[in-house]
Amino acid sequence: MTGQSQDGSQLLKTDADQINLLEKLSNACAVSGDEGEVRTIVLEALKSARAEVRVDALGNVLAVCKAAGENPLRVLLTAHMDEIGFMLTDKEDGGLFRFDLVGGIDARYLPGKPVWVGKNRVPGVIGAKPIHLTTQDERKKTISLDNLRIDLGPAGSELAKVGDRAAFATAFQQAGPSLMGKALDDRLGVAALIELVRHAPAHIELQAAFTVQEEVGARGARVAAYTLNPDVAFAIDSTPAHDLPGWDETENAHYNSRLGGGPAIYIADSGTISDPRLVQFLVQTAEKHHLPYQFRQPGAGGTDASQIHKQRQGIPSVSVSTPGRYAHTPVMIARLEDWQNTLALLQAALQAISPDILTTSR
Repeated sequence: MTGQSQDGSQLLKTDADQINLLEKLSNACAVSGDEGEVRTIVLEALKSARAEVRVDALGNVLAVCKAAGENPLRVLLTAHMDEIGFMLTDKEDGGLFRFDLVGGIDARYLPGKPVWVGKNRVPGVIGAKPIHLTTQDERKKTISLDNLRIDLGPAGSELAKVGDRAAFATAFQQAGPSLMGKALDDRLGVAALIELVRHAPAHIELQAAFTVQEEVGARGARVAAYTLNPDVAFAIDSTPAHDLPGWDETENAHYNSRLGGGPAIYIADSGTISDPRLVQFLVQTAEKHHLPYQFRQPGAGGTDASQIHKQRQGIPSVSVSTPGRYAHTPVMIARLEDWQNTLALLQAALQAISPDILTTSR
């Protein structure tokens, strides 16, 4: 469970148990607003931790590890439990359902994709006209969500109802150095945060929030940050790896994060300008422990930090993400070593952080 860095300190390292936990989390269905399946796994996993655990009114799991001394630095870490997916909005004949998107999804990816619907995981498929039944004019246009249906078969009308969520039916697998599965955004972060709570250092008050509804506006993080009132915050997430050839004329110009480059430290995104003291602290920590890291350059997207940093009198915040390809599609691919190094960097940062970080100049 622990590994030794090049300077001799003990850092967390993933093993078979953590990969099994990640598989369980990835295979769970928890579309925004219906995070119960992941919440149950998190609550069970935290039973062995020395934390006070509760569930708030929105469904966030809040875990607080008290410090050994007085007036400790209060450090919040968040990871979101929810995933992108679908909501059934209207029932039609023959087990067909209209649906709407939950979170950012490109409709071009959807035709023919299998899904699980509702708490009983009713199997279905997202249906569209086959190509030989479309006109030339239709083929030139982006497919409309209005032309898609979730098909549950003849008995489907009795197996699901309007308001049910649907998630991509993608099973987790490990292929050599790669991790593949749905909802690795942000089950990679959830699994890492569980380990960080289990190994919380005693000199700080570690506050962990496993948040809801991040994919629809980081709503759970806003409530959690106000409740816990931390001194500083780290959002643990996944960020798109922009590292495939030919995606634009200037290679990797948008995100500048790639598989195998280590955890991505955010400078800024569409919702947050990261606190420069925390950015520099993470860089110094990574270099001290000879851990790889990369910068997630300013651009679109956002994390729980977008809501956290605006609460109360303001909360210095930064995001740290494991890069992954094909975000917000039926499957993401990440590298095991990037996930391991993200976990190690965060653990090293928690071991080293002190109130002095807030007295330095921004």
